[in-house]
Amino acid sequence: MAACTRTVWRVLSGCQKQLLSGGGPTYTAVPLSARRTQPVRTFAAVRARKKDKKEDAAKEVKKENRVIDDKDRHKPFGKTAWAPVDDVYVMRHYPRTLHGAAHAVGLLKKFQVLDFTPHDQPVYVDLKLDMKLEKKKKVDPFVSTVHLPHPFKTEMNEVLVFTEDANQAEVARASGAVCAGGLELIQPILDDEISADFYVAVPDILPKLIPLKNKLRKKFPKSKRGSVSINIPKMLELFKTGHEYLVDNDCFIRTQIATLDMSSEHIFANLQTILTDVCSHRPAHLGPFIQRAIITSRTSEAVWFNTEDVLPKAAVKEE
Repeated sequence: MAACTRTVWRVLSGCQKQLLSGGGPTYTAVPLSARRTQPVRTFAAVRARKKDKKEDAAKEVKKENRVIDDKDRHKPFGKTAWAPVDDVYVMRHYPRTLHGAAHAVGLLKKFQVLDFTPHDQPVYVDLKLDMKLEKKKKVDPFVSTVHLPHPFKTEMNEVLVFTEDANQAEVARASGAVCAGGLELIQPILDDEISADFYVAVPDILPKLIPLKNKLRKKFPKSKRGSVSINIPKMLELFKTGHEYLVDNDCFIRTQIATLDMSSEHIFANLQTILTDVCSHRPAHLGPFIQRAIITSRTSEAVWFNTEDVLPKAAVKEE
């Protein structure tokens, strides 16, 4: 009986080995890099629409500056009152006071007495200009020289004249030029051996002075500034005693106009000359050229003044 049982187990074990080795189906491993089926897209991608500049310009609405009319209000917009009641107050809570030009000059003289400051200190004017023109154009920053009716400088300006004509050079020296000559002056000027406050020239020699353009910069002779002309005595008369000012940072002018020891009438006359010359660089029909005007001395506070009583009024045309 035991022998039969062992024989049956041997037969069964042999059949199991045969089934496991070759009898069953073989399976191969699927590689990881096998291509998978992609999902089918049933719709098309939305095409990006190009922006139209005209549509964007139409949608953009420019914000206009809001102009607040305070004429009929009991107090200015955003302020406490029209004028302070006490002598001591916070300035930002009240509108700024605009003085008349003559009254502003009188205040500077009063400040000098109260503060015990030097009576011969310089007087400055600070202007902010509206440089806009028609069709989005602007006034180019300019340099100008004016002849003040009451000069405050005690010394004459040194003027150098460029000319190749010996007769014109002699006339220039007789009229007060510190130096006059032709191309022989170029190298000494480049070497800083010769210098002057102003440089003027006749039109014939101007193209030959190109090597001095980077050296002289703003002092280089230009017809717009009146430093290029045939009339040498007239140029010397202007630049020997003339006062020069320029536009800085695109729209600001800060220049000295007098000294505080001068009379109020003389200071006012010099101020009127400067403002009139400034306004001549922009057409009058475009409106006021000066947006802000301040007069001050070296040690006093700034006094804001109105320019309407300084500038000459345009004559009214009779119909």
